[in-house]
Amino acid sequence: MSEQFQADGVRIRLDVAYDGTNFNGWGIQPILRTVQGDIESALATILQRNPPTPRLTVAGRTDAGVHATGQVAHLDLTPAQAASVLSPPRGRNARAADTDAAIALARRLNGILGQRGEIVITRASIAPEGFDARFGALWRRYEYRIADADSLRDPLQRTRTTWLPGRHRLEPMEEVAQALCGLHDFAAYCKPKPMATTIRTLQSFSWKRDDDGVLVASLQADAFCHSMVRALVGGCVAVGEGRMSVERMLELRTAGERTAAFKVMPARGLVLTQVGYPDDAALALRAAETRAHRKL
Repeated sequence: MSEQFQADGVRIRLDVAYDGTNFNGWGIQPILRTVQGDIESALATILQRNPPTPRLTVAGRTDAGVHATGQVAHLDLTPAQAASVLSPPRGRNARAADTDAAIALARRLNGILGQRGEIVITRASIAPEGFDARFGALWRRYEYRIADADSLRDPLQRTRTTWLPGRHRLEPMEEVAQALCGLHDFAAYCKPKPMATTIRTLQSFSWKRDDDGVLVASLQADAFCHSMVRALVGGCVAVGEGRMSVERMLELRTAGERTAAFKVMPARGLVLTQVGYPDDAALALRAAETRAHRKL
């Protein structure tokens, strides 16, 4: 018997890309349209004869207007649900002969979600034992794009690029980005949440200009707290404009308090590009360690 039909069902990993412009973030909300809401609605349609609709667990809950090319989520299907998505297709899908529940589910999800084109399941697979999209992740990587006076302003990129007036010096922006890396309390750059820690390991942070002169920031951390990426980018922008020194940025970090010394950047320039996981053998251990840390 194949792994899809174990007695306790099957866990499926979904790799997801989306244009966040018209969504009120990832997490499901009453009335408001969200990425999770649209995907779970499609799941409900596919599995309407085999309820309940599975809930999605996501690697990183993106805010309203934030995009993703490398989001990761997982869901659990019962044996009956896994069997139903592999049932002989009919009509226009009659030629499809799926033998893998994950591939079959992705094909059906994209058939529904593709009508709007804002969400795409880029890959689906049977998750290895111990996989957890949220707690198993080692790191998340984001990219932020800014077009300033020295950049080509491409209207086709306007929904994923923030346009700013004036010019920005790349060298001090890169200097402060490098200096901010490491294990620190990033409270100055996070929107506080009750009982939530703001201690994070910023593993890498760098700036470059692409072929069109667009400023591109790349950030990677074990996890990011709310608005942390957009605040860090906003601080670098203030340095690049000459309104703040590198030293002042580091003083704010050391102070460990939320600050209004710079602007938090708009959501539209932000993209979640990749989530990293350990080897399959270490997945369960990583998830257990992360859960224990979050509880503490």
